[in-house]
Amino acid sequence: MRSSLKTLALAASLTCLATAATAQETVRWGIPMSFGSNLTALGDTMPWVSEQLKKVSGGTVNLQVFEPGKLVPALAIFDSVSTGKVEAGYSWMGYEIGKVPVSALFGAVPFGMESPQFAAWMYFGGGDALLKEAYKPYNVYPIFCGSISPEAAGWFRKEINTPEDIKGLKFRAAGLGGKIYQKLGASVTMLPGGELFQALEKGVLDGTEFSLPTVDEQLGFFKVAKNYYMPGWHQPSTNQFLYVNTAAWAKLKPQTQAQIETTCTAGVTMAIAKAEALQGAVLAKFEKEGVKARQFNKTMLDAFSKASKEVLAEEAGKDPMFKKVLDSMNGFQKQNAQWHNLGYLPRDYPH
Repeated sequence: MRSSLKTLALAASLTCLATAATAQETVRWGIPMSFGSNLTALGDTMPWVSEQLKKVSGGTVNLQVFEPGKLVPALAIFDSVSTGKVEAGYSWMGYEIGKVPVSALFGAVPFGMESPQFAAWMYFGGGDALLKEAYKPYNVYPIFCGSISPEAAGWFRKEINTPEDIKGLKFRAAGLGGKIYQKLGASVTMLPGGELFQALEKGVLDGTEFSLPTVDEQLGFFKVAKNYYMPGWHQPSTNQFLYVNTAAWAKLKPQTQAQIETTCTAGVTMAIAKAEALQGAVLAKFEKEGVKARQFNKTMLDAFSKASKEVLAEEAGKDPMFKKVLDSMNGFQKQNAQWHNLGYLPRDYPH
């Protein structure tokens, strides 16, 4: 009897120890964002990720989302996470191009990969390892956590038919796209999304790029500019990341880390699908509002392409990490070029 009691006691003790060892830790982080949570796929992905994390963790992992400017300035996510002011934040990667030049490649590459191919490179082509390597010196552990369809090329007060029309243009652009517009003679400024409508309305800007048609519609650009150009040559994919402070990440249990990374992977899928699903109806609305939606002509696309190659070469020559990542991207695209050319229907094939 005594032997049985001892055995039961030992079993109970081991069970308690095992439960304690695997118990879900409690995480309470504030997550400032660069985008309003109302913005389709761009801003509402992180709130979705946060809600899913609560569910998969049984409520113990709570990443509370804060609107732009409520916790830190909209364009200060990288700095705030890097310095430890906040444990984590959510943003497009590339606003920190002045401090981390390679960031712009992860955010969007002009004439580069679209969202599905970018995700393939990130998950299976070495992209994620390069991302972690690039941000390690800045005390940031970045997690791919959202990607959306090509942006529109932008909203303009006047028609853009030749490169001469770009010269002197007061234009808002981010990342590498901004450098390319500068090379073509535009006066480029960087403003957060919430300030763009007023800047266009008051004539501070002659044009702006920002995001998808759905997002541009939410921000009201169609009310103050009627020339809407595509394709989004500057951002064939627009990629968002959860920036996590390295020290804060290291304190988490592997179980919690896996939950966050897996939920972000789901967020990438949801953002791609949602962004792709909703654009057609908005373009139809723009037409009713008197907006002229059109594609840039070949002359303009050739000019943008030429300037893009020059800017990418210049940046690669200045920064070894930039070159390393760009070479990896180009190599991945080259390796898969035949598959893409042969495996998919040509886009100009009549359906």
